[in-house]
Amino acid sequence: MSSLLAPVLSGGLTQFLWMVFGFLVVLTVLVFVHELGHYLIARRNGVRVEVFSIGFGPELFGWNDRSGTRWKVSALPLGGYVKMFGDSDGSSVLPTADVEEMTEAERAVSFFYKPLGQRAAIVSGGPLANFIFAIVVMAVLFATYGQPYMPPEIGRILPNSAAEKAGMQVGDVVTSIDGNPIARFDDIKRLVEVDSGNPMTIVVLRKGEPVSLNVTPKVIEDSDGRQIGQLGVQGSGGVKYTRLSPANAVLHAFSETWNLSTSTLGAMWQMITHKRNADELGGPLRIAQLSGQVAQIGVGALLSFMAMLSINLGLINLFPVPVLDGGHLLFYAAEAIRGKPLGQKAQEYGFRIGMALVLTLMVFATWNDLVHLWRS
Repeated sequence: MSSLLAPVLSGGLTQFLWMVFGFLVVLTVLVFVHELGHYLIARRNGVRVEVFSIGFGPELFGWNDRSGTRWKVSALPLGGYVKMFGDSDGSSVLPTADVEEMTEAERAVSFFYKPLGQRAAIVSGGPLANFIFAIVVMAVLFATYGQPYMPPEIGRILPNSAAEKAGMQVGDVVTSIDGNPIARFDDIKRLVEVDSGNPMTIVVLRKGEPVSLNVTPKVIEDSDGRQIGQLGVQGSGGVKYTRLSPANAVLHAFSETWNLSTSTLGAMWQMITHKRNADELGGPLRIAQLSGQVAQIGVGALLSFMAMLSINLGLINLFPVPVLDGGHLLFYAAEAIRGKPLGQKAQEYGFRIGMALVLTLMVFATWNDLVHLWRS
């Protein structure tokens, strides 16, 4: 079957419902977290928030809180927004037409009359909330479920590789490299790549007995043009979990967030420079499909998936594209340099260009999703 309706038509109604459920849960939580970051810092800086919306379009249901904010859920669950006092719409790009006619009391609670630093903090609140959410979720998972890792067991040896020439065998468990203890498969890759082809002593456990091997990794050039060492082995594919103390869980969560951020940015740069296939870029349909799959695995898998998406959402929103939070920060940087805001016409043109770029990216990502679903 070649469409989102394929699971239903083939009798997999349960799978389709899981997909819808997983997508709504993931998107609703991540959008709420992102917009809550904007909301909390806006309120902290004395800005009146008129609307906090999950989704776009007609309101399905909502309520007003004591401060006058309308909290609502809207019909189109593909995002959300916080509309602050003085905004012309939920994008917070342009003020209302009568912003200059506000009274002193109204200016005191208007986003557009706040100092530059406060406005930048409010805009940064969304991405910051996404990163904090990811760190908290991963820290909780590492302290309860455990941190996943691949044991340093050799599952495959590539032909004519350095490992094959040195006599490594499938089933060997690497215990040390040049005296450095090995706990997980990633440790092997890290140490071998850094050595850049220098001879090394690798100790493996083979049938319960330690075996010492002299290996000279092959030197290759990676996608970034760096010269790195390659052993020519793959892991066994098994995944184990180790529970961490609360302090270590937080530290590892920070580290994992940083690693995911840098690897994501690196992958996107490779797509831009045509060193990586842009077909890997997924959109809402791919997210919906993956959300349904991980939701069926369990709560831990779903939370881990949400943490990864939250990091991606935070990164994307920091891109210097008008409409996104990074576009706002770009305007504020120009304002800091010029000593005054950009003209309204310049901001309007920037908004239109940014909207066109975002829509183009959405169309491209959705097309990739449809091609992926057609082939699956």
